[in-house]
Amino acid sequence: MTYSDINNAAMLIEVARQRGNYLPELSFGTHFFQDLVEASIRYLPLYPDDPTTTFNELFFRRSRNVLEEVLPEFAHLAETLRVTDVPLETGGLILRVLMNADLNQAVGFLSSPQQNIVSAESEAESIDRSTNDHWRWRFRMAQRIAADLDPQKFGVNAFYLIGSTKNATAGPASDIDILLHVQGNEEQRKELTLWLEGWSRCLAEINFLRTGYRTDGLLDVHLVSDTDIKEHSSFAVKIDAITDPARKQPMKDSQA
Repeated sequence: MTYSDINNAAMLIEVARQRGNYLPELSFGTHFFQDLVEASIRYLPLYPDDPTTTFNELFFRRSRNVLEEVLPEFAHLAETLRVTDVPLETGGLILRVLMNADLNQAVGFLSSPQQNIVSAESEAESIDRSTNDHWRWRFRMAQRIAADLDPQKFGVNAFYLIGSTKNATAGPASDIDILLHVQGNEEQRKELTLWLEGWSRCLAEINFLRTGYRTDGLLDVHLVSDTDIKEHSSFAVKIDAITDPARKQPMKDSQA
């Protein structure tokens, strides 16, 4: 099987049945698996013989095999390949699968389908929201970081957002570009760097779970001093710039 055979699928569930001491290898970690991630096809490895797994095998064995109706030319494979029409077997219900990567657990259950009737305009708007979700999420995270940053503790005078997140053009692999006007001492800068590194790694992992894009960190932080601003050097030129200016974000009220 190749990626082109299932590129219209919503999810791939690989079932590994143990035969004696042999357990088949699955696709996780292979190039095939990476293709699934990039195409937003959910992947679930299933081990029915694992004592922690509950597998309703009877449902599949009792359901009617509709392979001949769907692919008549492959009817001779009916003893090997099964095609189950879930709504037909359950009176109109559909299969829903909830997955939690943090817990490494998943559950599949039968549920009523959603009855949503949308116009062409609302459908286009929905697609647009999906496209914009990457920068919106990054913008919210940048606001959260700024709101949690203690300016007195870390010696930060101002917090700015620049780049694709500020310009609403960020994609699934984009960094969150942050510009900080710092006035603290060297020790404060070290603490600030460590604090932001924690945020960066955490957001990178969350972004990986959301999109499948793996990065070492999601924050691209630039520090500028009073001298940089005075001399309009480095990224300091973006502060109060006429074109593509940095966007200032409110920081934590250290007096609260």
